[in-house]
Amino acid sequence: MTDILTTRDLNRATLARQMLLAREKTTALEAVERLAGLQAQVPRPPFVGLWTRLQRFAPADLTRLVHDRKVVRATMMRATLHLVSTRDYLALRPALQPMLTAGMHAVLKDRVRGLDLDALATAARACLDERPRTFDEIRGVLAASWPKADERAMGYAVRTHLPLVQVPTETLWGWPGVASFAAAETWIGKAVDGPPDARALVLRYLAAFGPATVADAQAWAALRGLKDTFEALRPKLRVFRDEKGRELFDLPQAPRPPADTPAPVRFLPEFDNLLLAHADRTRVIRDADRPKVVTANLRVLATFLVDGVVAGTWRIERKKSAATLTLEPFRPLSRKDRALLATEGTALAGFLEDGAESIEVRGG
Repeated sequence: MTDILTTRDLNRATLARQMLLAREKTTALEAVERLAGLQAQVPRPPFVGLWTRLQRFAPADLTRLVHDRKVVRATMMRATLHLVSTRDYLALRPALQPMLTAGMHAVLKDRVRGLDLDALATAARACLDERPRTFDEIRGVLAASWPKADERAMGYAVRTHLPLVQVPTETLWGWPGVASFAAAETWIGKAVDGPPDARALVLRYLAAFGPATVADAQAWAALRGLKDTFEALRPKLRVFRDEKGRELFDLPQAPRPPADTPAPVRFLPEFDNLLLAHADRTRVIRDADRPKVVTANLRVLATFLVDGVVAGTWRIERKKSAATLTLEPFRPLSRKDRALLATEGTALAGFLEDGAESIEVRGG
């Protein structure tokens, strides 16, 4: 008889993997790996994501890892920018190439015809080995060699076929708005050409987000065809079913806390992977609330959790020496939860707005 996991069971299991049941005493590097990376479409969110999960975290803890080249900002799952450890980048990047290739064809369509992908990658690699460059500069180099070709199509083809990393600077959150790129192999000092290992990808996913269905893993990576990989791994995995009868897979020794395990209030940054790592996201957010979090232009707003579930969004503003964090709950909050969010929000505002002389938490 296959064990049934309720939505609340799945919630607590996922929160445990994502370090959201209690702040944990570990290093930023270990946290980045346990989380299977942090989405980093904009620079600041990963810093908030680690602050909310670790007992003691300062921005320098992460920027030091980036400058030491132990963590990189690069295109990974869902063809979006992530912060991942260098180890994970080298291990997982080859398995994601089919997704990146498919994404290129979906975006460029007929514009990809006539492009010599190998030649473009070679030319881009040569110019990047001279020095890091922005994508405007990379496209300019390509246009000089192929003046009649579609400049932006060439740039996108390079972005999806040449492993690249964004080069950090000394700015507060690690990268400027327009960052320069380096060839990953040059930056890391190791070849990014290992054999594609979908099994390693699935195991890393389950460790961070399980128990999960095949569809969940495919949604996280935007990679099709993982069913055969799950079947190959089946003898090594625990198998469950959810309340709808769908088959769930998990690592045998992964944490699955009781459904009544307390979950503290927590603030999540924009684009947090907790909200993006499953096809069925009801374990962490109600379907009716998703349109309030994911905007028409595909931004994912910063949210807060109450009892482990997304209960609203937040934003912070700084005017001179005053910082204001505003809560926008989806439904009325209890007096206790408002007080807990005010305490946590004050601490978050202090982290984000260093030097603010006054902090106020509004809303709720």
